[in-house]
Amino acid sequence: MADISKIQNGETMTLREQVGLTAKLAVPAILAQLSSIMMQYIDASMVGRLGADQSASVGLMSSSLWLFWGVCSTITMGFSVQVAHEIGATRYDNARSVLRQGISSSLVAGIVIALIGLAIAPFLPHWLGGDESITGNATLYFGVFVIALPVLTMNYLAGGMLRCAGNMKVPSLLNVMMCVLDVIFNFVLIFPTRVIHVGSIEFSMPGAGLGVLGAALGTVAAECVTAGVMMWYLCRREKGLTIGLKPIRDFIPTKAVLSKAVKIALPMTAEHVVFCGAQIMITIIVAPLGVVAIAANAFAVTAESLCYMPGFGIGDAATTLTGQSYGAGRIDLVKRFGHITVIMGMAIMTIMAGVMYACAPLMMDIMTPVEAISKLGTEVLRIEAWAEPMYAASIVAYGAFVGVGDTLIPAIMNFGSIWLVRIPVAALLAPTAGLRGVWIAMCVELTFRGAIFLWRMASGRWYRNAKKSAPAEATAKADILSSTPVEDFE
Repeated sequence: MADISKIQNGETMTLREQVGLTAKLAVPAILAQLSSIMMQYIDASMVGRLGADQSASVGLMSSSLWLFWGVCSTITMGFSVQVAHEIGATRYDNARSVLRQGISSSLVAGIVIALIGLAIAPFLPHWLGGDESITGNATLYFGVFVIALPVLTMNYLAGGMLRCAGNMKVPSLLNVMMCVLDVIFNFVLIFPTRVIHVGSIEFSMPGAGLGVLGAALGTVAAECVTAGVMMWYLCRREKGLTIGLKPIRDFIPTKAVLSKAVKIALPMTAEHVVFCGAQIMITIIVAPLGVVAIAANAFAVTAESLCYMPGFGIGDAATTLTGQSYGAGRIDLVKRFGHITVIMGMAIMTIMAGVMYACAPLMMDIMTPVEAISKLGTEVLRIEAWAEPMYAASIVAYGAFVGVGDTLIPAIMNFGSIWLVRIPVAALLAPTAGLRGVWIAMCVELTFRGAIFLWRMASGRWYRNAKKSAPAEATAKADILSSTPVEDFE
């Protein structure tokens, strides 16, 4: 199986080697996504056992938390993509310099975002239209997560840097560890002390009985432990990126690195804000439908994530492959890997959609014992299953575009798709069709979004723009490599 160093060294790669390398990077990335999704399943199922009100308090804040988490994550991508480019061009000193600057910049950004979150935490559940019976727990749940944002930002940075360097295994293994820790911490913190019977033997299982607060604390504790281990590995063990003790001045961002980071991350951040703003608007549309609809919507979103998880894993691989190919001046491979990853993502998510359609009742029963919530969640999941193949196209194509720094136009495409299609259709259908209407709107929008991302992928503008803006070193390397071109992949 081909090694990623073939990209950096300018070696010719057959189609079989390219597909093999894509799979080699995608499988660990998918497993990392799986562990993250399983953690959401664990949280949802444990909180679901506490009742509809507690489930609704968590569901009410989910879209707002995605907003804060996503902003922190996209900020770190501004530095991670630069590292992929530098490694692709074998400029390891530059890559380490970007890493140091990324650590300081991302930490400051995480602190600022956390302070903003804490300031609005007492008011946010009311702004979202939550009932008084759930707003107290919702504030606690949200507040715990935003306090931990600086540490979580370091986790996003370390994971992104390792993936862009081609190391998918370590983030995957550490995410599995995080999932195990989350189970342990949640089990102790959510439920009260209780007696467990195993045959004729009984023993006391200690528990703090913190409910929704315990769910937040357990997850944050697991993520903080993982962040510490991942940062240590990145800075001390990862080949080409290890950094020792350096003066503070080496961590101060330079204008060149910071401006590149802003150019890459700003459209992604704006796109994420727009997307999560739409999710929050959906929450506002759903809130008047009642506690059952709020809880069913939140649980269905979590259940659906198991279906699209492979898409994000392959999207991570696409970012690494197109990013390093771009840094190496291999525009031929940029195009090829973009097409390979999109086809692979659509094929796998089509299979997952069939699994989700068939297993929707079981998926919902795992997360909640409340029959009304489970039944409604099952119905909307089966509506969404039809959109998954095209959703895969948008996810993976976006990952490929990010690898070459093409983020502005895709961000605008996401903005138009969500705000001009999903929100108006959801607002139109919700009063008469309830939560089903909201998910029909989502299905229509995701299908449309996939179509326009496939159009951009096929047009070639994303990689032609990358070639025009490629650094001089990469352009020179591409000219040298042009004597052994890779055949076009159409």
